[in-house]
Amino acid sequence: MVPMALEAMLHPRIRVHLLTEVEAVEGYVGNFRVILRKHPPLVDWDRCDGCGVCQEVCPVEVPSEFDRGLGRRKAIYIPHRRAVPRRALIDPQVCLRFQGEECNLCFDACPKGAPAFLQRETFEEVEVGAIVVATGYDLYPKEALGEYDPDPDVIDALQFERILAPDGPTGGEVRRPSDGRVPREVVFVQCAGSRDPEHHLPYCSKVCCMYTAKEALLYRERVPDGRAYVFYMDVRATGKGHEEFVQEATSRGRILYLRGRVARIFREGEKLRVIGIDTISGRTLEVEADLVVLAMGLRGAEGVKELAKKLNVLADEHGLLSESHPKLGPVESLTAGIYLAGCAQFPKEIQDTVSQASAAASKILSLFSREELLHSPEISRVDEEVCSGCGYCEEVCAYGAIEVDPRKRVAKVNAALCEGCGACAAACPSGAAQLTNMANRQVMEMLGAFLEAPRGEAEGWRKAS
Repeated sequence: MVPMALEAMLHPRIRVHLLTEVEAVEGYVGNFRVILRKHPPLVDWDRCDGCGVCQEVCPVEVPSEFDRGLGRRKAIYIPHRRAVPRRALIDPQVCLRFQGEECNLCFDACPKGAPAFLQRETFEEVEVGAIVVATGYDLYPKEALGEYDPDPDVIDALQFERILAPDGPTGGEVRRPSDGRVPREVVFVQCAGSRDPEHHLPYCSKVCCMYTAKEALLYRERVPDGRAYVFYMDVRATGKGHEEFVQEATSRGRILYLRGRVARIFREGEKLRVIGIDTISGRTLEVEADLVVLAMGLRGAEGVKELAKKLNVLADEHGLLSESHPKLGPVESLTAGIYLAGCAQFPKEIQDTVSQASAAASKILSLFSREELLHSPEISRVDEEVCSGCGYCEEVCAYGAIEVDPRKRVAKVNAALCEGCGACAAACPSGAAQLTNMANRQVMEMLGAFLEAPRGEAEGWRKAS
Protein backbone atom coordinates (compact mmCIF):
# COMPACT_ATOMS: atom_id res chain seq x y z
CA MET A 1 0.00 0.00 0.00
CA VAL A 2 2.91 2.38 0.61
CA PRO A 3 4.01 2.52 -3.06
CA MET A 4 0.41 3.24 -4.09
CA ALA A 5 0.10 6.01 -1.49
CA LEU A 6 3.39 7.48 -2.62
CA GLU A 7 2.28 7.24 -6.24
CA ALA A 8 -0.87 9.20 -5.38
CA MET A 9 1.18 11.84 -3.58
CA LEU A 10 3.42 12.31 -6.62
CA HIS A 11 0.72 12.17 -9.30
CA PRO A 12 0.46 15.53 -11.11
CA ARG A 13 -3.35 15.42 -11.26
CA ILE A 14 -4.00 14.36 -7.66
CA ARG A 15 -4.03 16.86 -4.81
CA VAL A 16 -3.71 15.26 -1.37
CA HIS A 17 -4.85 17.42 1.57
CA LEU A 18 -3.32 16.16 4.83
CA LEU A 19 -4.45 17.11 8.35
CA THR A 20 -7.62 18.41 6.68
CA GLU A 21 -11.32 18.05 7.39
CA VAL A 22 -14.46 19.14 5.56
CA GLU A 23 -15.89 22.30 7.08
CA ALA A 24 -18.86 22.84 4.74
CA VAL A 25 -20.27 21.67 1.42
CA GLU A 26 -22.44 23.73 -0.90
CA GLY A 27 -23.80 23.30 -4.41
CA TYR A 28 -24.93 20.24 -6.30
CA VAL A 29 -23.74 17.48 -8.64
CA GLY A 30 -21.15 18.80 -11.05
CA ASN A 31 -20.81 22.03 -9.09
CA PHE A 32 -19.87 21.34 -5.46
CA ARG A 33 -18.01 23.95 -3.42
CA VAL A 34 -16.16 22.37 -0.51
CA ILE A 35 -14.57 24.40 2.29
CA LEU A 36 -11.60 22.62 3.84
CA ARG A 37 -10.21 23.29 7.32
CA LYS A 38 -6.47 22.64 7.38
CA HIS A 39 -4.85 21.96 10.74
CA PRO A 40 -1.22 23.04 10.99
CA PRO A 41 1.47 20.35 11.50
CA LEU A 42 3.52 23.03 13.34
CA VAL A 43 6.48 21.81 11.27
CA ASP A 44 7.63 23.27 7.96
CA TRP A 45 7.28 20.23 5.71
CA ASP A 46 9.26 21.91 2.93
CA ARG A 47 12.27 21.83 5.27
CA CYS A 48 11.62 18.61 7.20
CA ASP A 49 13.29 15.51 5.71
CA GLY A 50 12.00 13.00 8.29
CA CYS A 51 15.39 12.35 9.89
CA GLY A 52 13.81 11.83 13.33
CA VAL A 53 16.38 13.82 15.33
CA CYS A 54 13.59 15.91 16.87
CA GLN A 55 11.94 12.78 18.30
CA GLU A 56 15.15 11.75 20.03
CA VAL A 57 15.46 14.98 22.04
CA CYS A 58 11.76 15.53 22.86
CA PRO A 59 11.21 14.90 26.62
CA VAL A 60 7.47 14.18 26.37
CA GLU A 61 6.17 10.64 25.83
CA VAL A 62 2.53 9.64 25.38
CA PRO A 63 0.76 6.47 24.16
CA SER A 64 0.96 5.97 20.40
CA GLU A 65 -2.37 6.02 18.57
CA PHE A 66 -0.95 3.97 15.70
CA ASP A 67 0.17 1.24 18.12
CA ARG A 68 -3.22 1.37 19.87
CA GLY A 69 -1.64 2.52 23.12
CA LEU A 70 0.85 -0.36 23.31
CA GLY A 71 3.79 1.79 22.19
CA ARG A 72 4.94 5.32 22.96
CA ARG A 73 5.49 8.40 20.85
CA LYS A 74 6.88 11.89 21.47
CA ALA A 75 5.11 15.25 21.36
CA ILE A 76 6.88 15.83 18.02
CA TYR A 77 6.68 12.62 16.02
CA ILE A 78 6.35 10.81 12.71
CA PRO A 79 3.10 8.80 12.98
CA HIS A 80 4.69 5.51 11.87
CA ARG A 81 7.54 4.09 9.82
CA ARG A 82 5.50 3.89 6.60
CA ALA A 83 3.92 7.33 6.84
CA VAL A 84 3.52 9.14 3.49
CA PRO A 85 4.96 11.70 3.42
CA ARG A 86 7.57 10.90 6.07
CA ARG A 87 7.33 14.21 7.90
CA ALA A 88 7.17 15.13 11.58
CA LEU A 89 4.31 16.98 13.25
CA ILE A 90 3.74 18.42 16.72
CA ASP A 91 0.84 17.49 19.01
CA PRO A 92 -0.07 20.80 20.69
CA GLN A 93 -2.15 18.96 23.30
CA VAL A 94 0.99 17.54 24.94
CA CYS A 95 3.87 19.72 23.68
CA LEU A 96 5.47 21.61 26.59
CA ARG A 97 5.76 24.80 24.55
CA PHE A 98 2.00 24.89 23.99
CA GLN A 99 1.43 24.21 27.69
CA GLY A 100 3.17 27.45 28.65
CA GLU A 101 6.71 26.14 29.22
CA GLU A 102 9.85 27.30 27.43
CA CYS A 103 11.03 24.33 25.38
CA ASN A 104 12.97 24.63 22.11
CA LEU A 105 14.79 21.29 22.15
CA CYS A 106 13.33 20.05 18.86
CA PHE A 107 14.04 23.35 17.10
CA ASP A 108 17.58 23.48 18.42
CA ALA A 109 18.29 19.88 17.41
CA CYS A 110 16.75 20.06 13.92
CA PRO A 111 19.47 20.70 11.31
CA LYS A 112 16.88 22.23 8.98
CA GLY A 113 15.11 24.41 11.55
CA ALA A 114 11.81 22.80 10.53
CA PRO A 115 9.66 23.23 13.71
CA ALA A 116 7.28 26.13 13.06
CA PHE A 117 5.43 26.97 16.27
CA LEU A 118 3.62 29.96 14.74
CA GLN A 119 1.72 28.05 12.07
CA ARG A 120 -2.03 28.67 12.21
CA GLU A 121 -5.17 26.98 10.97
CA THR A 122 -6.17 27.88 7.41
CA PHE A 123 -9.20 27.41 5.15
CA GLU A 124 -9.41 26.61 1.46
CA GLU A 125 -12.34 26.40 -0.94
CA VAL A 126 -12.22 23.86 -3.75
CA GLU A 127 -14.68 23.21 -6.57
CA VAL A 128 -15.39 19.58 -7.45
CA GLY A 129 -17.91 17.77 -9.59
CA ALA A 130 -18.39 14.68 -7.42
CA ILE A 131 -17.51 13.42 -3.95
CA VAL A 132 -16.56 9.92 -2.73
CA VAL A 133 -17.05 9.32 1.00
CA ALA A 134 -14.57 6.68 2.22
CA THR A 135 -14.32 7.46 5.94
CA GLY A 136 -13.48 3.94 7.12
CA TYR A 137 -14.45 2.56 10.51
CA ASP A 138 -13.79 2.57 14.24
CA LEU A 139 -13.78 -0.42 16.56
CA TYR A 140 -16.59 -0.69 19.05
CA PRO A 141 -14.88 0.25 22.35
CA LYS A 142 -14.05 -2.69 24.55
CA GLU A 143 -14.75 -0.45 27.57
CA ALA A 144 -18.44 -0.71 26.64
CA LEU A 145 -18.40 -4.44 27.40
CA GLY A 146 -19.38 -4.38 31.06
CA GLU A 147 -19.19 -8.16 31.42
CA TYR A 148 -15.43 -8.11 30.75
CA ASP A 149 -13.28 -6.65 33.53
CA PRO A 150 -10.78 -4.00 32.32
CA ASP A 151 -7.33 -5.56 32.16
CA PRO A 152 -4.13 -4.74 30.22
CA ASP A 153 -4.02 -8.32 28.95
CA VAL A 154 -7.53 -8.09 27.46
CA ILE A 155 -6.86 -6.40 24.13
CA ASP A 156 -8.67 -5.85 20.85
CA ALA A 157 -7.67 -7.47 17.57
CA LEU A 158 -6.03 -4.32 16.21
CA GLN A 159 -3.75 -4.23 19.23
CA PHE A 160 -2.82 -7.87 18.64
CA GLU A 161 -2.21 -7.00 14.98
CA ARG A 162 0.35 -4.40 16.08
CA ILE A 163 1.98 -6.94 18.39
CA LEU A 164 2.36 -9.34 15.46
CA ALA A 165 3.73 -6.63 13.12
CA PRO A 166 7.52 -6.65 12.61
CA ASP A 167 7.57 -2.86 13.06
CA GLY A 168 5.23 -2.97 16.06
CA PRO A 169 5.92 -2.15 19.70
CA THR A 170 7.37 -5.61 20.40
CA GLY A 171 9.18 -6.09 17.09
CA GLY A 172 6.85 -8.91 16.06
CA GLU A 173 7.38 -10.99 19.20
CA VAL A 174 4.19 -12.02 20.98
CA ARG A 175 4.35 -10.47 24.45
CA ARG A 176 1.78 -9.72 27.14
CA PRO A 177 1.24 -5.98 27.58
CA SER A 178 1.22 -6.28 31.36
CA ASP A 179 4.63 -7.86 31.99
CA GLY A 180 6.21 -8.64 28.59
CA ARG A 181 6.02 -12.40 29.08
CA VAL A 182 5.24 -14.76 26.20
CA PRO A 183 1.58 -15.89 26.51
CA ARG A 184 1.30 -19.67 26.39
CA GLU A 185 -2.50 -19.72 26.21
CA VAL A 186 -4.46 -17.15 24.18
CA VAL A 187 -8.23 -16.92 23.94
CA PHE A 188 -9.79 -15.24 20.91
CA VAL A 189 -13.37 -14.01 21.41
CA GLN A 190 -15.41 -13.45 18.27
CA CYS A 191 -18.51 -11.25 17.97
CA ALA A 192 -17.39 -9.06 20.89
CA GLY A 193 -19.79 -6.15 20.90
CA SER A 194 -21.60 -7.25 17.75
CA ARG A 195 -24.64 -9.39 16.94
CA ASP A 196 -26.13 -8.28 20.24
CA PRO A 197 -29.16 -6.06 19.53
CA GLU A 198 -30.10 -5.73 23.20
CA HIS A 199 -26.81 -4.29 24.43
CA HIS A 200 -24.34 -3.53 21.63
CA LEU A 201 -24.18 -3.59 17.80
CA PRO A 202 -27.00 -5.63 16.26
CA TYR A 203 -25.24 -6.59 13.03
CA CYS A 204 -22.41 -8.91 11.97
CA SER A 205 -19.13 -7.07 11.28
CA LYS A 206 -18.28 -9.60 8.54
CA VAL A 207 -14.47 -9.47 8.72
CA CYS A 208 -13.95 -10.83 12.26
CA CYS A 209 -14.08 -14.57 11.49
CA MET A 210 -11.32 -14.35 8.90
CA TYR A 211 -8.89 -12.10 10.75
CA THR A 212 -9.36 -14.14 13.94
CA ALA A 213 -8.34 -17.29 12.05
CA LYS A 214 -5.37 -15.41 10.56
CA GLU A 215 -4.19 -14.09 13.93
CA ALA A 216 -4.58 -17.49 15.57
CA LEU A 217 -2.45 -19.08 12.86
CA LEU A 218 0.20 -16.36 13.18
CA TYR A 219 0.25 -16.80 16.96
CA ARG A 220 0.77 -20.55 16.51
CA GLU A 221 3.71 -19.89 14.18
CA ARG A 222 5.31 -17.36 16.57
CA VAL A 223 4.72 -19.48 19.71
CA PRO A 224 4.89 -23.13 18.59
CA ASP A 225 4.31 -24.48 22.10
CA GLY A 226 1.36 -22.17 22.78
CA ARG A 227 -2.33 -22.99 22.64
CA ALA A 228 -5.06 -20.90 21.00
CA TYR A 229 -8.78 -21.08 21.79
CA VAL A 230 -11.44 -19.40 19.64
CA PHE A 231 -14.89 -18.77 21.13
CA TYR A 232 -17.38 -18.27 18.30
CA MET A 233 -21.14 -18.11 17.68
CA ASP A 234 -20.85 -19.45 14.13
CA VAL A 235 -18.16 -19.05 11.50
CA ARG A 236 -19.17 -16.90 8.54
CA ALA A 237 -16.55 -17.51 5.85
CA THR A 238 -18.37 -16.64 2.63
CA GLY A 239 -15.60 -15.36 0.33
CA LYS A 240 -13.56 -17.28 -2.22
CA GLY A 241 -11.14 -19.55 -0.40
CA HIS A 242 -12.33 -18.37 3.02
CA GLU A 243 -13.87 -21.67 4.08
CA GLU A 244 -10.66 -23.50 3.20
CA PHE A 245 -8.64 -20.99 5.21
CA VAL A 246 -10.79 -21.48 8.31
CA GLN A 247 -10.59 -25.26 7.88
CA GLU A 248 -6.82 -24.96 7.85
CA ALA A 249 -6.99 -23.08 11.14
CA THR A 250 -9.32 -25.62 12.76
CA SER A 251 -7.22 -28.54 11.55
CA ARG A 252 -4.13 -27.37 13.45
CA GLY A 253 -3.82 -29.23 16.72
CA ARG A 254 -3.17 -26.15 18.87
CA ILE A 255 -6.13 -24.04 17.65
CA LEU A 256 -9.32 -25.18 19.36
CA TYR A 257 -12.65 -23.70 18.22
CA LEU A 258 -15.29 -23.61 20.96
CA ARG A 259 -18.85 -22.76 19.97
CA GLY A 260 -20.16 -20.49 22.69
CA ARG A 261 -20.67 -16.95 23.95
CA VAL A 262 -18.26 -15.58 26.54
CA ALA A 263 -20.15 -14.36 29.62
CA ARG A 264 -17.28 -13.22 31.89
CA ILE A 265 -13.59 -12.40 31.73
CA PHE A 266 -11.79 -11.60 34.96
CA ARG A 267 -8.31 -11.90 36.47
CA GLU A 268 -7.47 -14.64 38.93
CA GLY A 269 -3.86 -14.35 40.05
CA GLU A 270 -1.53 -14.31 37.07
CA LYS A 271 -4.16 -15.84 34.81
CA LEU A 272 -7.28 -14.56 33.11
CA ARG A 273 -10.35 -16.73 33.56
CA VAL A 274 -12.71 -16.85 30.59
CA ILE A 275 -16.19 -18.25 31.27
CA GLY A 276 -18.50 -19.08 28.39
CA ILE A 277 -21.60 -21.09 27.59
CA ASP A 278 -21.39 -23.94 25.06
CA THR A 279 -24.37 -23.21 22.78
CA ILE A 280 -24.52 -26.85 21.62
CA SER A 281 -24.49 -28.73 24.93
CA GLY A 282 -25.50 -25.87 27.24
CA ARG A 283 -22.55 -26.60 29.52
CA THR A 284 -20.34 -23.94 31.09
CA LEU A 285 -16.86 -23.63 29.60
CA GLU A 286 -13.92 -22.27 31.59
CA VAL A 287 -10.51 -21.52 30.12
CA GLU A 288 -7.44 -20.07 31.82
CA ALA A 289 -5.54 -17.71 29.55
CA ASP A 290 -2.47 -15.49 29.59
CA LEU A 291 -3.93 -13.15 26.94
CA VAL A 292 -7.43 -12.49 25.59
CA VAL A 293 -7.99 -11.00 22.13
CA LEU A 294 -11.41 -9.49 21.42
CA ALA A 295 -12.71 -9.36 17.84
CA MET A 296 -14.57 -6.09 18.38
CA GLY A 297 -17.42 -5.10 16.09
CA LEU A 298 -16.94 -2.37 13.49
CA ARG A 299 -18.94 0.84 13.41
CA GLY A 300 -18.77 4.15 11.54
CA ALA A 301 -15.75 6.37 12.06
CA GLU A 302 -15.83 9.11 14.68
CA GLY A 303 -17.37 12.32 13.36
CA VAL A 304 -19.06 10.70 10.37
CA LYS A 305 -22.53 11.74 11.55
CA GLU A 306 -21.49 15.41 11.54
CA LEU A 307 -19.89 14.93 8.12
CA ALA A 308 -23.09 13.30 6.82
CA LYS A 309 -25.06 16.41 7.79
CA LYS A 310 -22.62 18.62 5.88
CA LEU A 311 -22.84 16.37 2.82
CA ASN A 312 -26.61 15.94 3.13
CA VAL A 313 -26.44 12.13 3.15
CA LEU A 314 -28.08 9.74 5.57
CA ALA A 315 -26.25 8.00 8.42
CA ASP A 316 -27.76 5.48 10.82
CA GLU A 317 -27.34 5.39 14.58
CA HIS A 318 -24.10 3.42 14.20
CA GLY A 319 -22.47 6.01 11.92
CA LEU A 320 -22.86 3.92 8.74
CA LEU A 321 -23.93 5.79 5.60
CA SER A 322 -26.98 4.74 3.59
CA GLU A 323 -26.95 4.02 -0.14
CA SER A 324 -29.71 5.18 -2.47
CA HIS A 325 -30.83 1.60 -3.20
CA PRO A 326 -29.32 -1.67 -1.92
CA LYS A 327 -29.51 -3.32 -5.37
CA LEU A 328 -29.90 -0.61 -8.01
CA GLY A 329 -27.72 2.05 -6.40
CA PRO A 330 -25.24 0.32 -4.07
CA VAL A 331 -22.49 2.96 -4.40
CA GLU A 332 -24.62 6.10 -4.73
CA SER A 333 -25.94 8.11 -1.82
CA LEU A 334 -29.37 9.75 -1.84
CA THR A 335 -27.69 13.02 -2.89
CA ALA A 336 -26.72 13.06 -6.56
CA GLY A 337 -22.97 13.31 -7.13
CA ILE A 338 -21.97 11.84 -3.75
CA TYR A 339 -20.79 8.23 -3.72
CA LEU A 340 -19.83 5.73 -1.00
CA ALA A 341 -16.89 3.38 -0.69
CA GLY A 342 -15.55 0.95 1.90
CA CYS A 343 -16.58 0.68 5.52
CA ALA A 344 -18.22 4.10 5.40
CA GLN A 345 -21.28 2.17 4.20
CA PHE A 346 -20.98 -1.05 6.22
CA PRO A 347 -18.19 -3.42 7.35
CA LYS A 348 -16.54 -5.13 4.40
CA GLU A 349 -13.31 -6.86 3.49
CA ILE A 350 -10.49 -5.40 1.41
CA GLN A 351 -11.54 -6.99 -1.88
CA ASP A 352 -15.11 -5.74 -1.43
CA THR A 353 -13.82 -2.28 -0.59
CA VAL A 354 -11.63 -2.21 -3.71
CA SER A 355 -14.56 -3.37 -5.85
CA GLN A 356 -16.86 -0.69 -4.46
CA ALA A 357 -14.21 2.01 -4.84
CA SER A 358 -13.72 0.98 -8.47
CA ALA A 359 -17.47 1.09 -9.01
CA ALA A 360 -17.69 4.58 -7.50
CA ALA A 361 -14.84 5.76 -9.74
CA SER A 362 -16.60 4.26 -12.77
CA LYS A 363 -19.83 6.04 -11.88
CA ILE A 364 -17.98 9.35 -11.68
CA LEU A 365 -16.24 8.73 -15.03
CA SER A 366 -19.62 7.98 -16.58
CA LEU A 367 -21.03 11.15 -15.02
CA PHE A 368 -18.22 13.34 -16.35
CA SER A 369 -18.26 11.78 -19.80
CA ARG A 370 -21.72 13.16 -20.62
CA GLU A 371 -22.33 16.57 -22.11
CA GLU A 372 -25.56 16.87 -20.10
CA LEU A 373 -26.60 15.55 -16.70
CA LEU A 374 -29.41 13.00 -16.65
CA HIS A 375 -32.07 13.25 -13.97
CA SER A 376 -35.27 11.42 -13.11
CA PRO A 377 -38.30 13.38 -14.40
CA GLU A 378 -40.06 13.17 -11.01
CA ILE A 379 -38.93 16.51 -9.61
CA SER A 380 -40.82 19.19 -7.77
CA ARG A 381 -42.28 22.25 -9.46
CA VAL A 382 -44.03 25.29 -7.98
CA ASP A 383 -47.02 27.13 -9.41
CA GLU A 384 -45.99 30.74 -8.78
CA GLU A 385 -49.55 32.00 -9.15
CA VAL A 386 -50.69 29.84 -6.25
CA CYS A 387 -47.55 29.98 -4.05
CA SER A 388 -47.86 32.28 -1.02
CA GLY A 389 -44.19 32.16 -0.05
CA CYS A 390 -44.90 30.62 3.37
CA GLY A 391 -41.60 28.67 3.34
CA TYR A 392 -42.95 25.37 4.64
CA CYS A 393 -41.52 23.55 1.62
CA GLU A 394 -38.08 25.04 2.25
CA GLU A 395 -38.15 23.85 5.87
CA VAL A 396 -39.01 20.23 5.06
CA CYS A 397 -36.76 19.74 2.00
CA ALA A 398 -33.98 17.35 3.02
CA TYR A 399 -31.88 18.17 -0.04
CA GLY A 400 -31.90 21.96 0.10
CA ALA A 401 -33.44 21.96 -3.37
CA ILE A 402 -36.16 24.51 -2.72
CA GLU A 403 -35.99 28.01 -1.32
CA VAL A 404 -38.18 31.10 -1.24
CA ASP A 405 -37.14 33.98 -3.49
CA PRO A 406 -36.88 36.96 -1.08
CA ARG A 407 -37.86 39.43 -3.79
CA LYS A 408 -40.76 37.66 -5.52
CA ARG A 409 -41.87 35.79 -2.35
CA VAL A 410 -42.40 32.53 -4.22
CA ALA A 411 -40.59 29.20 -3.89
CA LYS A 412 -37.97 28.20 -6.47
CA VAL A 413 -36.78 24.62 -7.15
CA ASN A 414 -33.22 23.67 -8.11
CA ALA A 415 -33.85 20.72 -10.41
CA ALA A 416 -30.27 19.42 -10.01
CA LEU A 417 -30.74 19.02 -6.26
CA CYS A 418 -34.33 17.75 -6.16
CA GLU A 419 -34.66 13.97 -5.69
CA GLY A 420 -38.44 13.81 -6.00
CA CYS A 421 -39.18 12.72 -2.44
CA GLY A 422 -42.47 14.69 -2.37
CA ALA A 423 -42.01 16.22 1.09
CA CYS A 424 -42.61 19.73 -0.26
CA ALA A 425 -45.85 18.69 -1.95
CA ALA A 426 -47.08 17.10 1.29
CA ALA A 427 -46.19 20.19 3.35
CA CYS A 428 -47.52 22.86 0.95
CA PRO A 429 -50.83 24.21 2.37
CA SER A 430 -51.89 25.79 -0.93
CA GLY A 431 -51.01 22.92 -3.25
CA ALA A 432 -48.57 25.06 -5.21
CA ALA A 433 -45.74 22.51 -4.86
CA GLN A 434 -46.33 19.36 -6.88
CA LEU A 435 -44.20 16.55 -8.32
CA THR A 436 -43.90 16.48 -12.08
CA ASN A 437 -45.81 13.45 -13.46
CA MET A 438 -47.10 12.79 -9.95
CA ALA A 439 -49.44 15.71 -9.24
CA ASN A 440 -52.38 15.29 -6.87
CA ARG A 441 -54.81 15.29 -9.79
CA GLN A 442 -52.92 12.55 -11.60
CA VAL A 443 -52.73 10.37 -8.50
CA MET A 444 -56.45 10.78 -7.79
CA GLU A 445 -57.31 9.94 -11.40
CA MET A 446 -55.22 6.77 -11.21
CA LEU A 447 -56.92 5.78 -7.94
CA GLY A 448 -60.33 6.51 -9.44
CA ALA A 449 -59.61 4.38 -12.48
CA PHE A 450 -58.45 1.58 -10.23
CA LEU A 451 -61.55 1.72 -8.04
CA GLU A 452 -63.96 1.93 -10.99
CA ALA A 453 -62.36 -0.96 -12.88
CA PRO A 454 -64.06 -4.39 -12.87
CA ARG A 455 -63.14 -6.49 -9.86
CA GLY A 456 -61.04 -9.02 -11.79
CA GLU A 457 -59.11 -6.36 -13.71
CA ALA A 458 -58.41 -4.33 -10.57
CA GLU A 459 -57.22 -7.47 -8.78
CA GLY A 460 -54.82 -8.16 -11.68
CA TRP A 461 -53.44 -4.61 -11.44
CA ARG A 462 -52.93 -5.06 -7.69
CA LYS A 463 -51.01 -8.32 -8.10
CA ALA A 464 -48.90 -6.87 -10.91
CA SER A 465 -47.92 -3.91 -8.74
